[in-house]
Amino acid sequence: MARRTTFSHLGPLQWGRRLVDLLGPTGEATRQSLVALAINSVTSLAAGAFLGAIVGTFEELPGLLVMVPAAIGLRGNIFSTFGNRISTAVHAGSFTPVLRRETLFGQNVLATMSLTVVMSLVLAVVARVVALAFGVENAIGVLELVLISLVAGVLASLVVLGASVLLAVVAVRRDWDLDNLVAPSVSTLGDVVTIPCLFLASLLVGTGTWTLWFAGALVVFSLVVLVLSLRSKLEDFRRIVIESIPVLTMALVLSTLAGVAVEKRLALFAALPALLVLQPAFVSSAGSLGGILSSRISTNLHLGLVEPTFVPGRTVLEDASLVLGLAVPIYVVNALGAQLVAMLLSQDSPGVGWMLAVSLTAGLVTMAFVVALAYYGTIAAWRVDLDPDSVGIPVVTASVDFVGAVCLVAAVVTFGLL
Repeated sequence: MARRTTFSHLGPLQWGRRLVDLLGPTGEATRQSLVALAINSVTSLAAGAFLGAIVGTFEELPGLLVMVPAAIGLRGNIFSTFGNRISTAVHAGSFTPVLRRETLFGQNVLATMSLTVVMSLVLAVVARVVALAFGVENAIGVLELVLISLVAGVLASLVVLGASVLLAVVAVRRDWDLDNLVAPSVSTLGDVVTIPCLFLASLLVGTGTWTLWFAGALVVFSLVVLVLSLRSKLEDFRRIVIESIPVLTMALVLSTLAGVAVEKRLALFAALPALLVLQPAFVSSAGSLGGILSSRISTNLHLGLVEPTFVPGRTVLEDASLVLGLAVPIYVVNALGAQLVAMLLSQDSPGVGWMLAVSLTAGLVTMAFVVALAYYGTIAAWRVDLDPDSVGIPVVTASVDFVGAVCLVAAVVTFGLL
């Protein structure tokens, strides 16, 4: 039965306790969650700064920008779920920090690399199809997208995987809680690493006919990896790959649509690069807050503290109001941070007032969607006997990529910053 807390009678002390409860079961967990949110904004702004600096590359290679949100999201989804699985194994007492292929740890590492290769190929195909469907003019070919996606994906994943493995081993030895460390750390690292890797990989395009042959070889390699993964005798490895591909594919489609929304307004972002600096932090913050709420609802469903009803109960409404309250200062920080980065890089901006107006307006609209999706997506998974822990966060983050990009562009257009 759900908790019966009177929503309208919560005082400041009770709200503070609910905030701690929302972000973590202890004060230490709450501090870790707040630090993770702060790091998420800072690293996303760094990614946005690089994005604004290479806007000329996107103009030279139409269609590449379509792939960027999905590429960033793919890294986060693959390695966040990797961290969640390792954390669960640690809490269950079944984790050993040994990287042999027959161990749970080893099979999880194999699964992340297999999914990186296979889903990078899927990403290139999806990006090409979406670009054609939405009329992106002179979009680069599928082989060029394959080349960029796979080379960048493997390079970025090697960095993130190394950090993930190191963090998991150190956390186990020092008795840290991986729930509060691995997922936010690796997803934010993926934000920073992916965009430079995409830029480096894009330099290969047009350097000779050998690049198309190389891209073709990468396609064959990816298909071989897929077949071997599906036929593997390593049970955990095969199961992870089979369960992950459909969810990650759906997430890629939604995130690629976000790329279309930005690509269609590339001239605007090229004229005001500060808005492009803001974009990654904007959607990433919404995804992080939605992930916190989705995880909270999922946990309460498992504990019997929330009922999967059409109308959310008081407990859910209280948690949702706290998430919305957290969103306001975070979106203020994102706007001011993007403005500061643009000033340091001597990039054009509509001004600090307009940056705040765009970030807060688009942020609040996006967060209203995020709250609804986090609740109804989680209870829908619960009702059809799917584990909401495995479905909720990827669905929220991928949807936020698209809705957040649309809301950001809509706010810019509404305020006349063309």
